[in-house]
Amino acid sequence: MRQHRPEVADVIRKFGDRYLRQWSPAGSSLRILRDLVRCRTAALGGHKRVCDRCAHEEISYNSCRNRHCPKCQASARARWVDQRSADLLEVPYFHVVFTLPDAFASLVVHNRRRLYGTLFRAAAHTLLTIGRDPKHLGAEIGFLAVLHTWNQKLLLHPHIHCVVAGGGLAPDHHRWVSCRSERFFLPVRVLSALFRGKFLAYLDHDYHAGRLHLPASLEDPNEWSSWLGQQRRRNWVVYAKPPFGGPTQVLKYLARYTHRVAIDNSRILALDDREVAFRWKDRAHQNQPRTMQIEGTEFLRRFLLHQLPAGFVRIRYYGFLANRVRRTTLPQIRHLLHTPPTPEENLEAHSEPEPWPCPRCRRGTLRWTKNIDPVRPPTRAPPFLPLDLEAA
Repeated sequence: MRQHRPEVADVIRKFGDRYLRQWSPAGSSLRILRDLVRCRTAALGGHKRVCDRCAHEEISYNSCRNRHCPKCQASARARWVDQRSADLLEVPYFHVVFTLPDAFASLVVHNRRRLYGTLFRAAAHTLLTIGRDPKHLGAEIGFLAVLHTWNQKLLLHPHIHCVVAGGGLAPDHHRWVSCRSERFFLPVRVLSALFRGKFLAYLDHDYHAGRLHLPASLEDPNEWSSWLGQQRRRNWVVYAKPPFGGPTQVLKYLARYTHRVAIDNSRILALDDREVAFRWKDRAHQNQPRTMQIEGTEFLRRFLLHQLPAGFVRIRYYGFLANRVRRTTLPQIRHLLHTPPTPEENLEAHSEPEPWPCPRCRRGTLRWTKNIDPVRPPTRAPPFLPLDLEAA
């Protein structure tokens, strides 16, 4: 019998009590812990299916659909990729990463929503501005941007992944301007300098408008000015990867980035009564695989560092891919590129769920028979979640 590999939910069950006593987290963190530990269990209910040939029965429990849940992102990612495949063009695509320096970590903790929004704004305006510059491309580019907030050690590391089409619409929208370089059409050094300038300008404006919650070390105006000057003198990291081969490769690549969470269940190797062991890649040494062991409560603290503000949109579209113009710009670009239009999605084809083959006889189909109601929690909460979490 195959041994069960530990998952994030198992870590919550084992260390949830201790984490709550040690850190007293806010309600949003409690809801994430509750959802993840209940995902695909009887607590959320489900449905029964029976094979129409051998009468084999299977019960499937419902997913929590929390966007921080490692189990729920695979299906969400597949749906998203299917919906966005029609947006791809027959042009090269490039991957650009804008990273916020580690010096901003404490400021981010106090201002997640505002600084994540500022990070999107600075990265997007940087790409659009350089793309429109006649010295570089002189066209309106289109791209999607995805926020990630973690590094391999689960520490705070906010950065934006941008997937950019290799070219853009001329200012008159009557011509497609292809990128001039086979490597990348927007110079990284120029992107880095402009990104730094825009982000710090937006941040300073928010400071003077009183919109930031500052750590104690930055409350004094002189300290703020000195700290901001230090950030202006530093080199900021903008990384550009080589181009993709085409739309098919882009889809596969996007599937790796769009719906990631801080850590996948596959990276968790073991846990005991005190620690969690997980796999990470050492970027400083050619991505060598390493194993890290940390206390269970510290693992949960790091995991919850990456919860997104309620309603915050972490996948955004800009330029000719922006939601307000995409329906008109994409057909126009395909016409300019002499590629056939994308057929409208057949909604009726997706109205019926895919058949479930029977795992026992492999000849029949599992048919739905009835829904299963959620199991109500007992009067006393399970040992891994105290009553105040159950009621959150």
